[in-house]
Amino acid sequence: MVHPTVYYTLNNIPEGQKLTTAELSTKNTIQATAKKTTPVTKTGTAAKATTGTTTKALSYADVKPLLTKYTCLSCHNPTKKQIGPAFADVAKRKYTIDKMIGLIYNPNPKNWPDYAVAMPPMPQVPKADARKIVSWIKTLEK
Repeated sequence: MVHPTVYYTLNNIPEGQKLTTAELSTKNTIQATAKKTTPVTKTGTAAKATTGTTTKALSYADVKPLLTKYTCLSCHNPTKKQIGPAFADVAKRKYTIDKMIGLIYNPNPKNWPDYAVAMPPMPQVPKADARKIVSWIKTLEK
């Protein structure tokens, strides 16, 4: 079983550029402001997640249990760089939902060369849960 808080152990500290103390984050402080990241249309309704059917947009609160269960939060934060890129930075790449799902199962370290640790493949994430996570990440596009 993978530890729910920390994926990497002290036995696997990578070489390379280190974060400054100011860049370190031990908490995901986005919880209180997560609702602000949901795009709003001119009518004031939340944007729809693109899953093939019309559904309400997912919020951080909706996907946080999945992000915790699959240890995503060990390396990623919604808005801050940690071991891996912020989810908002992933969204800026404007990958398709299917491309992002594929990268969960078969990450490509060449996509993020500035990070010392490559994302491991995450085959334990069911496709339906991966789609929910990716649909939420897509709401962070600006």
